[in-house]
Parts: sequence; C-alpha cells; structure tokens
Amino acid sequence: MTDLQITLFGAGGVFIVGVFSYNKWQEYKAKKSVERAFSTDHDDVLMREGDAPVADVQEPVVRQEPRFDAAPAVKAEPSFGAPPAAPVPDAPVHAEPSLDDAVAQAVPAAAPAAPVQEEVSAASEQATSLVDPLIDCLLPLSLEAPVRGDKILPVLQTLRLVGNKPVHFIGLHVNGDWEPITHGGVYTKMQGGVQLASRSTALNELEYSELVTRLRGVADEIGAEPEVPDMMEVMAEARNLHRFVAGHDAQLGVNLHTNGAPWAISTLLFALEKQGFDVRPDGRFVMPDGDGSYLFSLSTNVTLAEETTPRLTLLLDVPCVAPARDGFGAMVACAKALVGRLDATIVDDYNQALSDAALAEIAGQVQEFYQEMDAADIPAGSTRALRLFS
Repeated sequence: MTDLQITLFGAGGVFIVGVFSYNKWQEYKAKKSVERAFSTDHDDVLMREGDAPVADVQEPVVRQEPRFDAAPAVKAEPSFGAPPAAPVPDAPVHAEPSLDDAVAQAVPAAAPAAPVQEEVSAASEQATSLVDPLIDCLLPLSLEAPVRGDKILPVLQTLRLVGNKPVHFIGLHVNGDWEPITHGGVYTKMQGGVQLASRSTALNELEYSELVTRLRGVADEIGAEPEVPDMMEVMAEARNLHRFVAGHDAQLGVNLHTNGAPWAISTLLFALEKQGFDVRPDGRFVMPDGDGSYLFSLSTNVTLAEETTPRLTLLLDVPCVAPARDGFGAMVACAKALVGRLDATIVDDYNQALSDAALAEIAGQVQEFYQEMDAADIPAGSTRALRLFS
C-alpha cells in the first residue's frame, strides 16, 4: 500500500467522523428547541386529572336532525285518524316561511293532548274510502322529510290506473289525521292503494308488476321509500275478492210487455217523463234517488233507430243500492204504475206473467242478499260496494 493510499484512507475516516458528529449535534439542538417550545406553566386541559375547568370551555353542541313526531308508530295495519304520538317542537324563526313553519303552526308544541274521539273526522273517512284495507293492496311510503301536497300532487297524478284498477294516495297530515293529498297540506307519511278487484277482473301479475315499476319511479321523484307487498300474497287476496264480487254481481230485472200494439218511442218518452225518469246523455232512462245517483234504470230493448218497441225492462243493480232505499220495492211500484199508463203486463225474462206472490218472494231473496253483503263487511250501496261493482 502506497503512502498516497494511506493518506486518502485517513482523510476519509476523518470526514466520516466529522459528518457523524455534526448530525448528532443537530439532533441535540432540535430536541432542545422542541422542549422549549412545548414547555409552559399553563395547565393542559386535556391532560388534567379531576374536574374540567368551567371558564373558556363551552359544552359541545349536540347536532340534532329535524324530527317530526306527528306520525303514529308503525303498526301491522294502517291506523287512520290516529292522534300524533308526540307534540311537534316549535320551529325556529326564519326570515322566509319554510316547511318547518307550516308544521309548527299546524301542531303547536305546547298543545295538550286531545282526548281520543270516537267519531272519525270527515277527512279520515274520505281517506279510508280511497285507500281501503279490505279491498285495496296497501302500499306504505316512508318520506325522507315532510312534503307539501302541491309539490307531490303532479307526480301522483301520473299513477292513477294500472289496467282498469284505480290507484289512490293518502297522506298523514301534520295534525295527525290521514286525508286525501291536498294542495294546502303538509304530510309526514303516505299510503298508496291499488284496488284488488273490480266487476270484470282481479288484479293480475302483469298489472302488479307494472304498478311496482311505476310506483318506484314516483317514489324516487317525491323522496319516498315504498314498501312493496309480496306478489303471491297480493294475487291470492285479489282472486278471493274477485270470487266474492262475481258471486254477488246481481242485476235484477222485471219486464213490461205490451198488451196490444208496440209502443211508439215518442209516446214512451212522454209516459216515462211523467213517471219521473231522467234521460242520461248515453240514452239510458234512470230513476233518480234524490242524492245524485239513481235507483234503477229502464231499457227500451231497441236501438235508437227504431220507432217502436213491444217490451221495456226495468233493471236494479242490487249491490249498488242501499237496502234502506228499497230499490226493488221502488222498481216494482214503478212497473205497476206504468202498467196502468201503457196497458202492459209485468213478465219475467221468459215472458211469463209475474204475480204479486212471485214478486214478494223475489223481495225476500233480495233481503237475504243484503244480509250476505253485510256479513262480508261490504254493505250494498256503500262506497266500498260502489268501488267493487263499478
């Protein structure tokens, strides 16, 4: 090894020792600097043992999401007209009116709990007639936040029918009542309903699938989450209800047959007007019931082009007329009055004369029919019956 190499090795060693010493010195200086920066005579609030100081320390503010307690607790069956579970707190004052203001005004925070009323409000009765647990498939919708009726009505209008089955929606108003959705209302929950059966058919799988698809679209637009019942259960309920409807779809008729020449239609019009019949735009003759509907109808059994007819038929839609109105009795009385006016005979569908005894027997059968409908909780002439037998 030459002298040059020895010199270079020595110089390298000295350089390495110098660098190591310099680094150690920098670490020492940094440590002292940190100790000076964090050394203080003040107490550390986070490290102090015992009670926390009161001064200069505010209680943490607990963030509370808006909550509406007007809706009752969820039950297996919908409860229409139930009182609110808890009073709604006063809404904060805003420069502009808000949804919270409407809720606070509708349900004062300090209002005492009202006693349970035996009579259901008119709005709740109307809601029950629109979304009926007995004849509708119920479709609960949970809202993300309270909504105004005028904001959601245009969306709900897009889902009114599936097939020939009507779809209705009601809402739980902030006052605690279920009611039809209106422009001035504010609602915390919603309930939809599709009619399970009609006179013609039961709700089927295709209609139900269409309903679910369209309902999800509506729910997305209004900020709601639908609860969709199982299709198989719904189909079974629909078929059972339609069997009842088909078994009680009774239309009872009596006929008047001329004892001589056929009647001229112009002569009939005068006689029927005197008897109290109204002529509907579709050409039907109906006997008004005094409340905007009718008791029974009359057919001439010929087309509008015909000038004469030998036979008239009076027809009672039995499930659509309340027993108290005695639709069959009124129809028989009308037929007997027309017998005198038109010189006719009351006959059955086979042109056999109907005696008073035969008419009385039919009247007894009608009363039994009414009892069967009452037992099924679908009274003849009720809103429920009118919906099913439409």
